[in-house]
Amino acid sequence: MPPSQGCKMEEGGNPGGLIKVLHLLVLSGAWGMQMWVTFVSGFLLFRGLPRHTFGLAQSKLFPFYFHISMGCAFINLCILAPQHAWARLTFWEASQLCLLFLSLTLATLNARWLGPRTTATMWALQTVEKERGLGGEMPGSHQGPDPYRQLRDKDPKYKALRQDFFHYHGLSSMCNLGCLLSNGLCLAGLALGLRSL
Repeated sequence: MPPSQGCKMEEGGNPGGLIKVLHLLVLSGAWGMQMWVTFVSGFLLFRGLPRHTFGLAQSKLFPFYFHISMGCAFINLCILAPQHAWARLTFWEASQLCLLFLSLTLATLNARWLGPRTTATMWALQTVEKERGLGGEMPGSHQGPDPYRQLRDKDPKYKALRQDFFHYHGLSSMCNLGCLLSNGLCLAGLALGLRSL
């Protein structure tokens, strides 16, 4: 194929070289970002920042993270969907499209619904904590009884807010892990399809 046609469809429905590179870059970039945010940056920030500062940092980073994940899944679906004859999809092609659609759905759920609700509940929790002089300490720095547990035991409103927060946060984490797994399986399938390294 001439170099000038590298971004066009090759005969037989195979994508051109540029499209393959774009697909791999977007998919691997999304997966790498998800690995970093899920397993590295959150733990580093949690251990190195005061409690409320950590919450502030997460509230600024996560909307971008969720929307970038959503955009990457959408781009990959737009790249792959037109390149297959739907009546003749192989098991792997159908699986890859389903995984990317799942990733898009979960990222959209996080970006548009769970993320904002988790953050709003966190702000309400922090308001109550600030009234009691809590939130500025480093993780693990307090001695004796846990003041957050004591506050939860004494204040039903705070207890209910914590339950809401952990409910939304748990669902958001599950969606994030679903995106990570979906993209990881897509990458594994691409790697297994390589003829050589």
